[in-house]
Amino acid sequence: MDNSQVFVVRADSGIKTFADLAGKIVAVQTESAAQQALNSEERKELKDSFKELVVTSHYNAAFMDLESGAVDAIAMDIGVAKFQIAGREDKFVILDEVLMDEQYGVGFKLGNTELRDKVQATLEEMVADGTFAEISNKWFGYDVGIIGK
Repeated sequence: MDNSQVFVVRADSGIKTFADLAGKIVAVQTESAAQQALNSEERKELKDSFKELVVTSHYNAAFMDLESGAVDAIAMDIGVAKFQIAGREDKFVILDEVLMDEQYGVGFKLGNTELRDKVQATLEEMVADGTFAEISNKWFGYDVGIIGK
């Protein structure tokens, strides 16, 4: 499952790239993967380019701040971003650049290769026949799958 970290901005903000975030106020949820990414050495230059990084307790408040203009962008999980902007794509957009690639998978007890192989084969069959995408679209609003991509 793709759970990359991305930036959401107002559609009318003119922000299209990471470079456009320089001098802007960016929000992030406390203890999130996006906050971890922004605090990494790899993203230090990007974070340092912001006017301010605002840490919030939840994304609902961050979206209210984004809508009101109190912040210019929100760093967050792509799945949460897509859910939050669903039906409001005229107001908010997700930048094309990815802050951090992150993927979720299914874990198994070490050594349980028989179950792992059965689950993997079933997931691959579901991707091939479209069932995976159908379930993903129902629950997430888009295909989160990364198998075979």
